[in-house]
Amino acid sequence: MIRPIVKSPVLLSTSSVDATPADAAVGQDLLDTLAAHAHECVGLAANMVGVRKRVIVAACAGGAVLMYNPEIVEASGEYQTEESCLSLEGSRLCTRYRRIKVAYLDASFTPCKSRSRVLTRRSSSMKSTTATAS
Repeated sequence: MIRPIVKSPVLLSTSSVDATPADAAVGQDLLDTLAAHAHECVGLAANMVGVRKRVIVAACAGGAVLMYNPEIVEASGEYQTEESCLSLEGSRLCTRYRRIKVAYLDASFTPCKSRSRVLTRRSSSMKSTTATAS
């Protein structure tokens, strides 16, 4: 189900809790919502659709990657960039990394680790440089 994007900074700043297999529908909703916003977005977190769970989805060359309880376990190549967000107006400076390794649970809640590469994706409504899993 495509969910509406949350715009409230208060709701977006609320801490999330670990996802469980009972949250599988949240993952599917994030995949559906990312597909609906593919022209302007390369990733979503569950809090962006009003769910306080640790679930994200990122667009990749081979399709979207769904991650439950993701954790960055390694990062290198720090750089500064400007990003925008579907949930917040405007853009902001942020720190990103050229390479990261993420530990997470996949769609069947099996532990995984992925390496990522930097992908630059631009649209008329978004300037960003975003790391996506590969």
